[in-house]
Amino acid sequence: MIFDFQNHNVLVTGATRGIGKAIATSFLKSGARVIGIYSGNEQAAEQFRDEVDSLAEQLILRKCDVSSQAEVESLFHYLDETIVTLDVLVNNAGVRRDSVLALMSNEDWQRVIDINLTGTFYMAKQAVLLMMKKKYGRIINITSPVSYLGFAGQANYAASKAGQVAMTKTLAKETAKKKITVNCVSPGFIHTDLIDDLTDDKLSDYKKMVPMRRFGTTEEVADAVLFLASPSSAYITGAVLEVNGGL
Repeated sequence: MIFDFQNHNVLVTGATRGIGKAIATSFLKSGARVIGIYSGNEQAAEQFRDEVDSLAEQLILRKCDVSSQAEVESLFHYLDETIVTLDVLVNNAGVRRDSVLALMSNEDWQRVIDINLTGTFYMAKQAVLLMMKKKYGRIINITSPVSYLGFAGQANYAASKAGQVAMTKTLAKETAKKKITVNCVSPGFIHTDLIDDLTDDKLSDYKKMVPMRRFGTTEEVADAVLFLASPSSAYITGAVLEVNGGL
């Protein structure tokens, strides 16, 4: 499907690597102006700008820690003054800090919750206030099948992703009358650096879990996100779109 996002302002968190990079690139190719958020990797941000080449004029890169209320509010103050309206928010920023629960440090628990869940809250809260000006908006939260499957060593990650789904369904009900839809895309095993630290044996085990017997691509996830951001999804809200090969 070919999507047209001309004259759309799209904000993507975690936009310079992995799934976020594919999502941001797909929106750029579809004509959108993209505000790409990254947490601190300046090299990845500049590399991303170089890679999009002629589309760079549609790209605004901003550094922001989504787990910081002050930084998120500052970001949206900038958007309110310079861009005025926001059509699409994609909450993609996320981290993993795996450990069995009994040995998990308080810091590792809190950091994952702060970025994956609280960051989604901060961003969505500000986005809704901005979208209400236009009485239109699309919020898409990137969650995970681990939210309901549960994987050993990922209690913090699973809790954060399950929280995203619950928040999505609640916010969808709160904003439906305002023509703002709120949905999740739930990627399964996708070829990104988020799984690069897994052992070959673990990767093989995970691949056997997938009925399609392969990992997905970031582009396949991006296609799902663009669909939910498009006018074609106007009657879809509070939903979780699984992109997981039948997991």
